[in-house]
Amino acid sequence: MLIFEHSSKGRNGAPQSPVEKASVTDIPKNLLRKNSAALPEVSELQAVRHYTRLSRKNFSIDTEFYPLGSCTMKYNPRACNTLAMLPGFLNAHPLTPDQQNQGFLACMYDLQSMLCEATGMAAFSLAPMAGAQGEFAGVAMIGAYHNSRGDFDRKEMLIPDAAHGTNPATAVMCGFTVREIPTLDNGDVDIETLKQAVGPQTAGLMLTNPSTLGVFERNIEAIAKVIHEAGGLLYYDGANLNAILGKIRPGDMGFDVIHSNLHKTFSTPHGGGGPGSGAVGVAERLIPFLPLPTVAKEVTREEGLENESYHYLTAKDCPQSIGRLSAFMGNPGVLLRAFIYMRFLGREGMVRVAEFATLNANYMMAEAKRRGFTLAIDQRRASHEFIITLKNEARDFHVSAMDFAKRLLDLGYHAPTTYFPLLVPECLLIEPTESEAKEALDGFMDALEQIKHEAETNPELLHAAPQTLPVKRLDEVRAAKQLDLAFKPGASV
Repeated sequence: MLIFEHSSKGRNGAPQSPVEKASVTDIPKNLLRKNSAALPEVSELQAVRHYTRLSRKNFSIDTEFYPLGSCTMKYNPRACNTLAMLPGFLNAHPLTPDQQNQGFLACMYDLQSMLCEATGMAAFSLAPMAGAQGEFAGVAMIGAYHNSRGDFDRKEMLIPDAAHGTNPATAVMCGFTVREIPTLDNGDVDIETLKQAVGPQTAGLMLTNPSTLGVFERNIEAIAKVIHEAGGLLYYDGANLNAILGKIRPGDMGFDVIHSNLHKTFSTPHGGGGPGSGAVGVAERLIPFLPLPTVAKEVTREEGLENESYHYLTAKDCPQSIGRLSAFMGNPGVLLRAFIYMRFLGREGMVRVAEFATLNANYMMAEAKRRGFTLAIDQRRASHEFIITLKNEARDFHVSAMDFAKRLLDLGYHAPTTYFPLLVPECLLIEPTESEAKEALDGFMDALEQIKHEAETNPELLHAAPQTLPVKRLDEVRAAKQLDLAFKPGASV
């Protein structure tokens, strides 16, 4: 039910404290509204109850298991939110002079340093405001590096066929052409094809490790050697850091640039279109090209005492920078939450993140196999996620991965990622994350097993799912092409 359906002419919620009538004298008369806005006329209690009821219909990580593969939908500690909202942070203006913003800048400098330590990179910028923007910054820096050397013919970016879809999109946005590299049946990149593909036109290779197939690229050192000997650079898509945090670092694998989704690995808010953070790190040779601003520390001595101060580096300090990605520096609230979470974890905690994320995924994968599901890569150990292919169920019972996903909603579970990566037919990409207990994992596998039995005995039940939610099965093509979210008074709802 829409809030307009509660509306009654002349009803309103009176303000609980005196409010001065806003002045509109500075607005040109031709821009002033002639008629009252078509807003719902409801009491305060009606409004409170309406939106409280709506909030209870939302699927949330706070209420249920959310195993969205490659997206790391895990619990965000409330302490991080509380500390990031301290008045000194929350009320700071983005144009506050550096000398009056030392506390925040100190936190950001330490966050840059911790990300360097965790990933093996030489320097970090916190400017990118999302993973996609971090990708853009990383690939733009690769282009800037080659151009600075007069190497203008390097216009081809190599990308595995299992990569995130944003990888080729980002490469094209940055002016590169894309060449796809196939993946072998065991999940590794086809290194022989890679060797044949590289040349003086190669700008770099975009890769995530572990890959979106849920396995660790075992030939990563050989791949790095092939790319570097050809004069290219190696880019790391940092969406999957949960599996390796504290165990191995992308910099040690040979990567030259990385973006890290802080809203995945480091437990800041995720979903709903933002906010996010795609902090980008680089090896030594790419430092001059980092996006602005970054935070620098200056140490001075006075009367035997050591003083530290922090300031933003600007275009004057970094003339080769690819420039700004936004008006200021990233999403401060998200960055603070990541900083606090990393301080809570410490070195030992980061190791546990990788161990529990990997343990949970491998436990679920073993359970899936035991319960009769087909694994996409049966001979490999999972990293932090794994893939089930429902191609046999689709063939034998005429049910799809989407049918399984919709039916899971009826049983109280959010669906995993469906139909990605694209090279696995009828796939479910499942990531339990490190924050879930065994009982939650078992409950989800019980639900999957139940749906598998329903597919065999009553496939129409899956075709009609979900049946217990306010919104039933939608015509997805029509919803995408003819989406209409506008409310018109008097129209049927």
